[in-house]
Amino acid sequence: MTDLWRLSAHEIAGLVRRRKVSAVEVTRSALARLDEANPAINAVVQEMPEAALRTAKTVDATVQRGDDPGVLAGVPVTVKVNVDQAGFATTNGLRTQRDLIASADNPVVANMKAAGAIVIGRTNTPAFSLRWFTRNSLHGHTRNPHNAGITPGGSSGGAGAATASGIGAIGHGTDIAGSIRYPAYACGIHGLRPSLGRVPAVNLAAPDRHIGAQIMAVSGPLARCVADVRLGLEAMASEDVRDPWWVPVPLKLAPQPKRAALCVAPSKMDVAPAVETALRQAARTLGDAGWEVIETEAPDMRAPARLQANLWLAEFRRTAASALAAENDPDANFIYQQMERHCPEPDLNGVLDTLQERATLSRVWQQFLQDFPVLLCPVSGQLPFADQYDVETPQTFDEVFEAMLPQIATPFIGLPGMSVATGMGAAGVPVGVQLIGGRFREDTLLDAAEAIETGYDAVCPVDPKS
Repeated sequence: MTDLWRLSAHEIAGLVRRRKVSAVEVTRSALARLDEANPAINAVVQEMPEAALRTAKTVDATVQRGDDPGVLAGVPVTVKVNVDQAGFATTNGLRTQRDLIASADNPVVANMKAAGAIVIGRTNTPAFSLRWFTRNSLHGHTRNPHNAGITPGGSSGGAGAATASGIGAIGHGTDIAGSIRYPAYACGIHGLRPSLGRVPAVNLAAPDRHIGAQIMAVSGPLARCVADVRLGLEAMASEDVRDPWWVPVPLKLAPQPKRAALCVAPSKMDVAPAVETALRQAARTLGDAGWEVIETEAPDMRAPARLQANLWLAEFRRTAASALAAENDPDANFIYQQMERHCPEPDLNGVLDTLQERATLSRVWQQFLQDFPVLLCPVSGQLPFADQYDVETPQTFDEVFEAMLPQIATPFIGLPGMSVATGMGAAGVPVGVQLIGGRFREDTLLDAAEAIETGYDAVCPVDPKS
């Protein structure tokens, strides 16, 4: 049999349930791959081999009893260091939080464990999870396994690099402005940002976040095949009353028309030729699979992106001076200065106006997505940037910020989005496309993603390259 760490999550879970392999065997294989691949990329920054093997033995005992081990039976996964996992520090890439030990699992972690997943490690994020690149003063620098010269994305850059390298079949990520979708894009895998309220998540090791993060930040899965993204969502989305935003909406709703809008350059943003080529090829693949694809303009993305950034930074400003000074991470200091240039500080009326405008923009988008259940658009206007490009100068930061427009806009109104890998671009780096759907219509996005996936070679684990 092939190395078990190479298998997909749904293959592993099926083998474990049928007793063809044990969860312990799968876990040992995954831990060996971690030892082999991680030194070159620094994706996993907290390891837990003993705990992983104990969990695997529990899964095997469940199978032996004839009980249901869960949809992720024996599947090795990784968890991002910005969510609580009992017994481990919720560092969020910060030296000031290296001793913030969680006493209880975040609901998303608890749900994956309840589904039979084996957590083999915790993955890196930039300081404060504030960038589309991944480096911090506590855990260090995460590299892209395809090419160390380009970013692995952020903030879930560790999850993207680990999953692309075969360190776990599914990676957990969080997304407030592309932090799942961009690492998936940069690392050549798939990543789903679910709707607000789909996946329960809360960190009890720290105070609740303010309204911006509450309505914009979500947890979701990254994986090498769309079927595993679907499986990861199923496991993560189970009810947990600790999250007041969770909504009991079925994962499968009434079928929608197979109709997609193609928008190559939303709001007249600049789009690289390789990105346009990927979008048009994906549109043809969708068409070959029976979808009607119509090229049209999407609703404005600049207003929701501007409001998203303002609301996002308004929360950070509450503690920014003390938190930044205490951490004194050079990247975070620079990024915050640039964000301040883009985001004037709102007063109370400004926050109220922002939330009022959210309702108006949501209505516009929902009406558009009623006519076109899927929007096919860029993840980023550019191919993955050179690593650390955003902190070179204020001008390079602005280039990155502009390219990320399609990632920043939709979290403001709580919509799901999915990054779908489409191979390698003309420059020999990963490229992909984004699908955006209506609230709680992850099922339609996944159906469209599976149709696109059929037109490309399977995404296989890569050996990290320098």
